[in-house]
Amino acid sequence: MSTILTLIRKDIAIFLRNRTAVSLTFIVPIVMITVFGYVFGLNRKDRGPADISLAVVNQAPDNPAARKLVEALKAEKSFRIISDRTNPDGTTRPLTETDVRQRILNRELRFALVIPPDVIPADSIGLHLKILSDPRNEIETQMVSGLLQKTVFSNVPELLGQSLQARARSFLGGGRLDQFNRTMASTIASTFGGNPDVIQRRIESGDFGFSQLQPVTDPKLRRLDAPAAGGAAATPVSTPTAATSRTQDFFSRIVNIENVQLVGKEVKSPDATRVVGGWAIMFLLFAVSGSSAAYFDEKNAGIFQRLLSSPVSRGQLLWSRFLYAILLGLVQLTVLFFAGSLMYGIDVLGHLGNLIVICTASAAACASFGMLIAAFSPNAQAASGLATLFVMLMSSTGGAWWPMSLMPEFMQKIGKCTLVYWSMEGFAQVLWAGNSFLQIMPTVGILFAIAVGVMTISVWRLNQRQIFG
Repeated sequence: MSTILTLIRKDIAIFLRNRTAVSLTFIVPIVMITVFGYVFGLNRKDRGPADISLAVVNQAPDNPAARKLVEALKAEKSFRIISDRTNPDGTTRPLTETDVRQRILNRELRFALVIPPDVIPADSIGLHLKILSDPRNEIETQMVSGLLQKTVFSNVPELLGQSLQARARSFLGGGRLDQFNRTMASTIASTFGGNPDVIQRRIESGDFGFSQLQPVTDPKLRRLDAPAAGGAAATPVSTPTAATSRTQDFFSRIVNIENVQLVGKEVKSPDATRVVGGWAIMFLLFAVSGSSAAYFDEKNAGIFQRLLSSPVSRGQLLWSRFLYAILLGLVQLTVLFFAGSLMYGIDVLGHLGNLIVICTASAAACASFGMLIAAFSPNAQAASGLATLFVMLMSSTGGAWWPMSLMPEFMQKIGKCTLVYWSMEGFAQVLWAGNSFLQIMPTVGILFAIAVGVMTISVWRLNQRQIFG
């Protein structure tokens, strides 16, 4: 038994001396648990999406119902409402539908709500709204749609009440409608209690109590066909769930929400096109960063010494490794996208030229990342551990795993500094939006700028080390 305990102590000592093994066992899981906790709001009081940009165009500014709807949207914590545009002279003006359409096409926005002049039609009872969107991420689009419906439906009862009051005033005239409202308020107050003046003001404002449906708990008001005493529990006339369901179903019939998709309408396989870019860039990072361990293998095998004894310089060794990683990444991305084309119908051939440009820029950024890992790692095991940690961090915060709107605002800012985010932006521009070569140039420039900056640091660090000795 003592021999076994001695061997166990030996294994523990070896494990503790291996800092890479320790980090992979403890540090990496703790970091990822922290990221997941922030994403799913485990340490926040207000969970759910945050800081989703939503442009609101109010084409009926004099309509109190439209103003109330805008205020309700501003009160929704998940949205960051954009309703004004800054002019070149520093002044501001309300957004127009033309403004938001152009901003969505320019990738500055993804969602906009247009409140048209006929938000409450004059010839009918109901509401009319329009949603403009670039549904690049299906999960985010469904979240925004659900939040908009919740906000609209929670304010529909009062808005419809105003619509009914306006229609009644046009038919009955102001005096007769006021008399009707007073009679109604008096009847309600005498039957159910309350101040008739307060009730009248609520009726005139459109608040008919539709949004306050409650379950009936009085036994005298239970359904007549309920079981007698001693039998099964009697069924209330309504329950909160049933009442809410029936109310929302009623509202959905009279609220006309016009959905207009501005980008991606012609995409053949929208679901696959949305996600394949995230998978491709994550696996490319693993492949390229994994090859960084080859530096240490070649050093241990004495290959560097033999090469440097020939007419080969350090710079040539570094640039050859960098260009090799770019070629490897370009081939891998191309193969993955063609696999997506064969299996899911992604239109790769129709955008092949621009896709190769974006893939080359992404491969260059990933290659520079692999060299950075090699430059700051003491050995192959440490390089593997660091690569795993940073690939998972960039993939999770850069939008490859879930919508960035699920994360807190500070994590969204961090995610936009990663090469994963910009690579996915480039893939979406080409495959989802079908942008031209000139339109993708800014994204290509950012990816190459990342590659140049990271490569510069990597070369400086590698020249300071004895990795070639």
